[in-house]
Amino acid sequence: MGLETRTTLVGAALLAATFATPAYSQSGKLTVAMYGGNWGDAFRSCVAEPFTKATGIAVTPEIGTSTTTLAKLQQQKAAPTIDVAWMDGGISELALQAGVVDNLDGAAIPNLKNVISKALYRQGATNYAVGTGYYSLGLTYNTREVKQPPTSWKDLWKREYAGAVTVPSPANSSGVPFVMFMARVWGADPANLAPVFQKLAALDTALFFDSSGAATNAYQSGEAVIGAHFNVGAWDLIDKGAPIGFVVPKEGAWATDARLHLVKGARNKAAAEKFINTALTPEAATCLATRLYLGPAVQGVQVPKDVARKLPWGANGSVDSLTLFDWSTINARRTEITDAWNRQVARKR
Repeated sequence: MGLETRTTLVGAALLAATFATPAYSQSGKLTVAMYGGNWGDAFRSCVAEPFTKATGIAVTPEIGTSTTTLAKLQQQKAAPTIDVAWMDGGISELALQAGVVDNLDGAAIPNLKNVISKALYRQGATNYAVGTGYYSLGLTYNTREVKQPPTSWKDLWKREYAGAVTVPSPANSSGVPFVMFMARVWGADPANLAPVFQKLAALDTALFFDSSGAATNAYQSGEAVIGAHFNVGAWDLIDKGAPIGFVVPKEGAWATDARLHLVKGARNKAAAEKFINTALTPEAATCLATRLYLGPAVQGVQVPKDVARKLPWGANGSVDSLTLFDWSTINARRTEITDAWNRQVARKR
């Protein structure tokens, strides 16, 4: 069964499930911060469009990376214009610290009970975020230019790839943890990242990508022939017929998730809670797994074998197979790592 056919069937199932309950008569609009590119397309078709058809409430996307969204929420803190925000793990915790996200109430969002326990993020009695799917960062390469599939992150430093490599910058939510992950790869003491920055400064890159879309564009155009990318973006290119391969190197690949947040002081709180509830149905999770290859955070979701092998944990794995970061450790060093990157890596470009 092709991807388009699977997506049609999933969409039909989602609409059927949505209309099984009475539609809300409330009208108006809801502003939802989400990522761009194929991510945004999937969020709209899997969650926003069914929500609008069920409630009559139009969804206005606010496109940006997680770091951009957090900056907007901080700027708007006194009078937010965003009601709901998708942000990645790590940035999610920073949003909590900044006081820009509200509690997710199980009475108003009953589908919270559908989510696996580790995908519901709490501090004390506050549910500050809920996961809508997991993804991993692995090695991506152009199969026409790279004849032998890479097996190690260290392959990025090979002379034949000079000027054609891409890895995330700290502007991307994966950039800071990528630096920490490279400490593991190179056997460096994480307390002293100087050797890692020396390695990264010596890496002959085509670009440091700030967003998943920028990475996808670089691989698609041929500007980059090898480097880091998310399983979501890499498999999207492969499905479209691009000469791209995706592998988990021998040192592994780290993972995180895309989380939904209720913005504190949201003008449309009731509608925002209904939107989050829509995102936590098995139908929505199946749709996101089929469209984006996000590993479902909703319990009991089953997907076709061709989809399962492209999930971040592979055909026979589960969320327990993923290496997930301790974001408190990462965030405690975020400013230090970003400043060091800007001084030691970015300025040498």
